[in-house]
Amino acid sequence: MRKLFLTTLLLVVLTGMSTLAAATPTTLTKEAAIEALKEIQGEVLDVAPSEIPGLYLVSVKMQGRNIPLYLDASGTYMFSGNIIDLKQRRNLTEDMFRRLNPVDMSAISMDDALPLGNLQAQQQIIVFTDPLCPYCSQLHTVLYQALEKEPNLLFQIVLLPMQPNSQRISQTIICNNSMEQLEQAFAGKALPEPDCDSDVLRKNHELAQSLQITGTPTLILPNGQIHAGYRAVEDLLKLINDNSVPVN
Repeated sequence: MRKLFLTTLLLVVLTGMSTLAAATPTTLTKEAAIEALKEIQGEVLDVAPSEIPGLYLVSVKMQGRNIPLYLDASGTYMFSGNIIDLKQRRNLTEDMFRRLNPVDMSAISMDDALPLGNLQAQQQIIVFTDPLCPYCSQLHTVLYQALEKEPNLLFQIVLLPMQPNSQRISQTIICNNSMEQLEQAFAGKALPEPDCDSDVLRKNHELAQSLQITGTPTLILPNGQIHAGYRAVEDLLKLINDNSVPVN
């Protein structure tokens, strides 16, 4: 009798657990996300599985920007913060924020940039660089390699001195609008003192701050996506190709 009672009790417990599991959603729908976030002043745009098992990436439009949030499949728990891929040393949340909020390339003035490449190219890439930054110097060499393989590109070089000693050098280059002087600085050669009064560098820093650019080199690709850091030529060309704009 005792054995029969225990067997019956176990079946009841297992049945209850099965019912609970069946009642727990395994997929987060957009409708469920809207319901879960109804108290938040924002519009749910999209729901997709995230890189983290069990979490869904929810794109929410708030105050004119698209914000990535994370919900579990039941819509009970929300995570709002940075998710870091330790192996790749990437901030996945920051990457997603940038993908959701591309830069409006047409709104950025290139009047004071140093052009490198085909001035008529439809695929234009903005390069924020510092004349005393070693990785910037290496990337500058890669830009020439990229143009050898794909001549129909235009790199717009924007000076963004991040180090105190870079300020004077950058000002000299700005005064003379000189790609030659930038390349001399990359080569470690001394430049003359600046001989003009220009606010270009201040504007460049304000632009970088508005785009949350905090280091060099940083690229803004043709479709407005921001990517930071040095890349070898094949990686750079693939990045540009993956983020190109339609050709008229």
